[in-house]
Amino acid sequence: MSRFNALKSDSHWQKVWDERRTFAARDDSPKPKTYVLEMFPYPSGRIHMGHVRNYTMGDVLARFRRMKGMEVLHPMGWDAFGMPAENAAMEKKVHPGSWTRANIATMKAQLKRLGFALDWTRELATCEPDYYGHEQAIFLDFFENGLVYRKESAVNWDPVDMTVLANEQVIDGRGWRSGALVERRKLSQWFLKITQFADELLSGVQGLEHWPDKVKLMQENWIGKSEGLQFRFALSDGGAVEVFTTRPDTIFGSSFVAIAADHPIAQKLAAGDPEVAAFIERCKQGGTTAAELETQEKLGLDTGLRATHPFDPEWKLPVHIANFVLMDYGTGAVFGVPAHDQRDFEFATKYALPIRRVVSEGDKTAPEFHDGEAYNGPGTLVNSHFLDGMDIADAKRTVISRAEQGGWGKGQTVWRLRDWGVSRQRYWGTPIPIIHCESCGPVGVPRDQLPVVLPEDVSFDVPGNPLDRHPTWKHVDCPKCNAPARRETDTLDTFVDSSWYFIRFASQPGDRPFDKAVAEQWLPVGQYIGGVEHAILHLLYARFFTRALRHIGRLDVTEPFAGLFTQGMVTHETYKAQDGRWLSPEEIRKDSAGVIEIASGDVAEVGRIEKMSKSKKNTVDPEPIVDQYGADAVRWFMLSDSPPERDLEWSENGIEGAWRFVQRLWRLFDGLADAEGEDKDLDRKLHRTIAGVASDIEALTFNKSVARLYELVNAVEKAPPSASRTNAIRTLVRIVAPMVPHLAEEAWSAMGNAGLIADAEWPAVDPALLVDDEVTIAVQVNGKLRDTLVMPKGTAKDVVEAAALAADKIVRTLEGKAPKKVIVVPDRLVNIVA
Repeated sequence: MSRFNALKSDSHWQKVWDERRTFAARDDSPKPKTYVLEMFPYPSGRIHMGHVRNYTMGDVLARFRRMKGMEVLHPMGWDAFGMPAENAAMEKKVHPGSWTRANIATMKAQLKRLGFALDWTRELATCEPDYYGHEQAIFLDFFENGLVYRKESAVNWDPVDMTVLANEQVIDGRGWRSGALVERRKLSQWFLKITQFADELLSGVQGLEHWPDKVKLMQENWIGKSEGLQFRFALSDGGAVEVFTTRPDTIFGSSFVAIAADHPIAQKLAAGDPEVAAFIERCKQGGTTAAELETQEKLGLDTGLRATHPFDPEWKLPVHIANFVLMDYGTGAVFGVPAHDQRDFEFATKYALPIRRVVSEGDKTAPEFHDGEAYNGPGTLVNSHFLDGMDIADAKRTVISRAEQGGWGKGQTVWRLRDWGVSRQRYWGTPIPIIHCESCGPVGVPRDQLPVVLPEDVSFDVPGNPLDRHPTWKHVDCPKCNAPARRETDTLDTFVDSSWYFIRFASQPGDRPFDKAVAEQWLPVGQYIGGVEHAILHLLYARFFTRALRHIGRLDVTEPFAGLFTQGMVTHETYKAQDGRWLSPEEIRKDSAGVIEIASGDVAEVGRIEKMSKSKKNTVDPEPIVDQYGADAVRWFMLSDSPPERDLEWSENGIEGAWRFVQRLWRLFDGLADAEGEDKDLDRKLHRTIAGVASDIEALTFNKSVARLYELVNAVEKAPPSASRTNAIRTLVRIVAPMVPHLAEEAWSAMGNAGLIADAEWPAVDPALLVDDEVTIAVQVNGKLRDTLVMPKGTAKDVVEAAALAADKIVRTLEGKAPKKVIVVPDRLVNIVA
């Protein structure tokens, strides 16, 4: 028997698919259309096993739907702007564009070697003007329709790199690259009005029937609709301070009022008090995210002002400036209830402020609160005057009602969601198409001047944004009055690029971002596949974009992704040298002595199985694995064993097993011989496998389809020669084609079939063969299983009873005694009472 030559087959069929443009989707096709999409990659240099798993899943579904007679759009592109390219420019003295495009070329070649059924005719890269120029046009559409505005906002500022940092780039209060202490600064930023669609985005979550529940919950929590009370505290200087709270029920647990460092009251005090001014400067050294505010050290300064409790004029609360309150959240002022809010608890503990219990947890009702952390669970109101004995919901309603009646507060609905700040002080991003004129203000770049292209002649020798210091690029005339003006030098957040790329894949006219009618033929994306780490921001922004485009009449689509699947990660063991260095799998060997570092000969430490990451060096490069085993073995391993939503551990044994199975398939296909005769059991097994694998692929439960195929192959191998066996082998080629396409094409051709298996139909199922004509009947004696019978379906009760009583195991169990009673449940059970 010949061995399947994977490398020869891979390159041959990939070339055939390319030359015939087999997977190019036709907009004018009469077939039913379906859109399968995996989240497009960042071109970091090389693909990794996570990419391979993600794209293999989408590929199997895309190939299967082609075989089911659909016109499939399955495109690929590159999320190509972003900070890593600028870092490479600084470290390697290369241009971000050349670094990015070289990476794209490398990764594209790697993806092609895996034989993915991708429509490369629609390939796009977000860093190219023919993509981002259209993005600029969409920005101007939003600008002209009131969905874009500019305001001052607090940002994370790295004083060494002289740039704004994303929250994720602030580590322990320092810039991730420079290590400098990050400052909180106010900068004029561009914002998209995502909050205008908050209600729609929230209510729309419930309609996403084919999304994971955990992702829908994350979206709901991020949007964060809550009911609360906005009210005023009268201040000792005759003024007042507005606060907002979602827990008005805890108002009798107040022990302080805290205001943001840039609150107008704080700013006014700082003007006349150097100590306050110095403290405000100190507050600027800290992050702006909710997570950072929770974890950083709580700092406060007593202003000397006192706030009067609205229900007790004798009760005065100290007013502190605090580093954990931001002007961007609510009113920039809060009242602290330390017993029932952990942040307030830490602050009150540090500054020896009262901690008073007002929500009872079981029998804990004393006002003194001695627990080690705040309690924010359910309970009954205590130590709260007229609220005592109420549950939390009733107490909230009561306080809001009294505030409204007294004229000092008003019930409000608030959202955790904030408008999307899209300004980035970076070079490698989409230029914001705005011109600043001293007379006319911000003016949109005229449409006939798009795209606003990034200048190539930039330098990264000096920290900061190269566009700011470019000698000519930013200097232009105002389109309205022709006076000297200045281009906007901020670029767009890269999340903007990925908020509409799926629309551009569907329609790519040269003169506009997309054609409405063509895009709507494909949208929404039928199945979207990607990591759960994008469950909030990317998916929320994409949902906002489709709504915003609908709002301005550009697109009649509300939700961008009808189905969403979040796959698990690919994991691997980690290894450490004796000096603590991480070791890659290529730097160790395994033998009887254990795991050995090849270079030193020392025993290495085997660590936890973790997500593959460059930092821990536990990555496996797909390319040498494909060189050794072929694309189909790699694909098969990615689909087998582990449910696709769970993590998959990479192992040498696993890929070896996949390769052996590919060779087993080839021996079956290569050994095909005609024969005569029927094998009803094999026919039934075949048709059940066809139906089961089809169902599993649509449900993305690929591991189940793999298990079914193993069972069918075992059955075919054991079956004697017959026409049924020959038919099963011929049909098996088509069933495995979405998973091991190169092997399938090779076998299909060798069997003398016309055309490509990629264009073949999925095998039809005979419904009669899906129905059992035999059933397995359990036989119990006194409730315990003692035997089973295999009988024709629908056998009469008396015949089943007689067969059960005559069975050897039952005769031995009864020891010659007549049963007291026999109960027969047709086709299922015989229960003998002895």
